[in-house]
Amino acid sequence: MTVTRELLAYYEQDREHSRLREGRGRLEFWRTQDVLRRTLPPPPARVLDVGGGPGVHAEWLSADGYEVELLDPISLHVERAAELTGVTARLGDARRLPVPDASVDAVLLLGPLYHLHERADRVRALTEARRAVRTGGLVAAATISRYAAVHDTVYLGHYLDERQRQAAHAAMADGIMLSLGRGFTAYMHDPEEVPGEFADAGFPEIERYGLEGAFWLYGDVNDWLDDPERRALMLDAQRSLESVPSLLGVSGHMLTVTRRDR
Repeated sequence: MTVTRELLAYYEQDREHSRLREGRGRLEFWRTQDVLRRTLPPPPARVLDVGGGPGVHAEWLSADGYEVELLDPISLHVERAAELTGVTARLGDARRLPVPDASVDAVLLLGPLYHLHERADRVRALTEARRAVRTGGLVAAATISRYAAVHDTVYLGHYLDERQRQAAHAAMADGIMLSLGRGFTAYMHDPEEVPGEFADAGFPEIERYGLEGAFWLYGDVNDWLDDPERRALMLDAQRSLESVPSLLGVSGHMLTVTRRDR
């Protein structure tokens, strides 16, 4: 993807290092981990973590016994990930993966699709993932829900601001969430457009998972996440709801999983 000045400035603040380790972002992290542990091939398998940031997921994947290579367009992320035990890291673009055909067991795209605003670029990234993974191998891609901006601005109190409110509703209409000076501009998927992008990349069969459900919008979500017993119950509750079609868009993030058939 093109690393814009806006994108570089956002990630050079090193927010990604803590985003999934603190606060309600932990719900996204633990749910992503939960789905991947159920769907990935068993270790040792070779996993290509595309757009893997500073290695938040690469770290536990390596600890689980996977051979992990991380690609990311941000130098700071690559430097951080390279310090992790068992993880190799280098600069890379999701649309042009620097690996041979059918050379990995799984490709993870846990960030690139919401940085690629053009549909053609998103399909290209998925097509590249298909090229890189072996027959029978797994591809998993994260997307942001089209409705997340409205939900999140209400939760945070930003919906009271007219500019924030207008931006959230504009994103619901066309998928483009403007940064308004606080971060990167993101693409947000309607759940029903995801299958078409995967199909155009050669993946006719997919499995879709809502990661956070409605729980990320609960005022006491951090209290639940802080308590191991309550956290286990919350994760189990969302697991029971994760693939209900009518609830997919309530999650802030969705994870789509597929396999290369030939």
